[in-house]
Amino acid sequence: MTTNTALLGPVVALVAWSMVMWLWMYATRIPAIVSLKIKLDPAAPRGAQMATLPASIRWKADNYNHLMEQPTIFYAIVLALATMGNAAESMLVLAWAYVGVRVVHSLVQALVNKIEVRFALFFLSNIPLFGLTYGAAAQLWGF
Repeated sequence: MTTNTALLGPVVALVAWSMVMWLWMYATRIPAIVSLKIKLDPAAPRGAQMATLPASIRWKADNYNHLMEQPTIFYAIVLALATMGNAAESMLVLAWAYVGVRVVHSLVQALVNKIEVRFALFFLSNIPLFGLTYGAAAQLWGF
């Protein structure tokens, strides 16, 4: 049996990974903007200027955006589990599995962006997310 705070480890790890992706995004984007001499224009249509950057530079920003989307469900369900006191080892394993698959998804998207592989990883990341949700629902509603 793990402690409820052990469930916070995967949450903190995914937030930390999101910050790594944020740093990577700007560490590649800013030099590209400078080298391409892009003049930032606030009146330009949303995304138009960044679309002029090489695809390999944009992939990091795309992934950072993805880390701000679906993982919000992960954060909510893991915090719910920790609050409810569901510190079952299986929930901890599922939480770490989710984080691991999302990190691999990030690396694939940021480095090679093979869509078929990304989709498979995204699909796989939902399996532990469903398990976590089931664990919380089962405890909450007793099934």
